[in-house]
Amino acid sequence: MTAYPEDSRFVDRLRHAGVEPGDSEEQRLNKSLLMFATGLVTLAAMLWVAIYGLLGQSISTTPPMVFQLLLVGNLLVYIRFGHFDFFRVTQLALFLFGPFAMQWGFGSFVDSSGIVLWGLLAPIGAILCFGVRQSIAWFFAWVFMTAMSGVFDYYLAPPKGAHAALAVPLATAVVFFALNFIAVATIIYLLLRYSIQEKQKMQDRLTEAHGLLKAEQERSERLLLNILPGPVAERLKRSEQPIADGFAEATVMFADIVNFTEAASHLTPGQVFSMLNEVFSAFDELAERFGLEKIKTIGDAYMVAGGLNSASSRYTEAIADMALAMHERLRQGFAPQGMRLAIRVGIGTGPVVAGVVGKKKFIYDVWGDTVNIASRITAESTPGMVQCDTNTFERLRDRFDFEEPQMLRLKGKGEMAVYGLLGRKPR
Repeated sequence: MTAYPEDSRFVDRLRHAGVEPGDSEEQRLNKSLLMFATGLVTLAAMLWVAIYGLLGQSISTTPPMVFQLLLVGNLLVYIRFGHFDFFRVTQLALFLFGPFAMQWGFGSFVDSSGIVLWGLLAPIGAILCFGVRQSIAWFFAWVFMTAMSGVFDYYLAPPKGAHAALAVPLATAVVFFALNFIAVATIIYLLLRYSIQEKQKMQDRLTEAHGLLKAEQERSERLLLNILPGPVAERLKRSEQPIADGFAEATVMFADIVNFTEAASHLTPGQVFSMLNEVFSAFDELAERFGLEKIKTIGDAYMVAGGLNSASSRYTEAIADMALAMHERLRQGFAPQGMRLAIRVGIGTGPVVAGVVGKKKFIYDVWGDTVNIASRITAESTPGMVQCDTNTFERLRDRFDFEEPQMLRLKGKGEMAVYGLLGRKPR
């Protein structure tokens, strides 16, 4: 017979202790603990009924049987309707009041074998399922009811000689005293043990998730540092917007590949990408080695700058050293896709503005007349040469050798003197 969807849901909820997919880890633990406690108490009640029956105390089987039915009935109502908050309160209330009701039915602490000890499961369950603060009221309720039971024990117990046939034999009372102590202590121990184990599992999962999150954060930071200089990345993480800085003097270098368009026309798109990636990756290594900031690539052009957020004052030397190293790298047989490549390099020094452009796919860029001069020197320079403007020459003339200046007509600038960088002066 095929089960109806509602029946299937009921069985599924019963199998998973009422845990829903959207429940938090704490909510899942609370539900599991209360279901576990209900199962243990119900099992104990069944055991008590069996023991009373074996001992011939048939009249004593009714209270634990009723208590057991109430626990199971309340559990089925929860599984059916899913109101955990109501179930949590009512089930703990049964844990608290059920043992006292059974003691009052028996008549005294001795006759009931100290069954009120079972009421301790209510404040213990409240600590595990509600929290420390909410459990205080449950504990005081148990203390109050225990004290009241002690005060009125004489009045609740039957008079001497009355209903003697119904009195629990002393041997039976002693046995159940021991069983009650052992059972309550065992259930409390199992609940605490289960709670600590589950919380340790939760902590392990949190630790693992934290480790994954930390690794992902480190990866994100590495990606961010691949795009932005370190200090700028820190400012961006603090949500400082806009990020724009003026620098009284910085050095900018452009390099582009000679006859790239003609060379690329004979290659597939994959080969073009592979060639550029190999060349620019080599340049990236040099930029990192000399402590410079790669700004961007534009087609076959590569842009790098020094003096931006840098503690070193010798950034212009570093730019010159990198430019010479780039040429040397290509001359040493660095030939991606089997092609011999040459580059033009132009360097300019002067004031610039640098900042982050965009909000989503942002970039760190540099603007200003110095950038335009470096770009236009590159466009007009001789392949295989490093050419600099006058400001760069003045900063490097004591430590580097230069060719005699030549005049170049630069777009928008007119005639300008540029200097060919040859290399470092001999020590």
